[in-house]
Amino acid sequence: MRLESVRFRTELFQLILRIGLIVLVGWYLLTHVFLITQVKGQDMFPALKDGDLVIAFRMQKEYVKGDVVVCIVNGQQYIGRIAANSTDVVSLSDTGSLIVNGTVQSGEIVYPTYAREPLTYPFRVPENAVFLLGDHRTESYDSRDFGAISFTQVQGKVITILRRREL
Repeated sequence: MRLESVRFRTELFQLILRIGLIVLVGWYLLTHVFLITQVKGQDMFPALKDGDLVIAFRMQKEYVKGDVVVCIVNGQQYIGRIAANSTDVVSLSDTGSLIVNGTVQSGEIVYPTYAREPLTYPFRVPENAVFLLGDHRTESYDSRDFGAISFTQVQGKVITILRRREL
């Protein structure tokens, strides 16, 4: 009877230790490696919709044009697509075209890109910064409103989308 009690306590201790280790590893992954957040608003419509969950990789070191990233600007979280990198020159035409380094950027974005205050164009993206635009260009709040953001403000690169419809 005593042997069974000792064995039970040992197994219980090992179980608690394993659960603690799993919780610790999960906490580390979700605070240092990955970021899970919910999309708020239609800034990235149609790629991301209000209510979708996104998983971002926090350990990304380099970003390229077209990457969708999660960032913090003035204490608020935003999701946007990188339109230009460090030292790129961004211009916006009167017809709604995005021009980076003298080349018109075309792609799957169907909304025109018009200039807004307070930036003046052509705009040179500072070193260690990116210029973000939302996909829903006529409605999004992005670098045209708050300027380029530094790499330190980028929380991670979006790696997957989980659609949350009517949950």
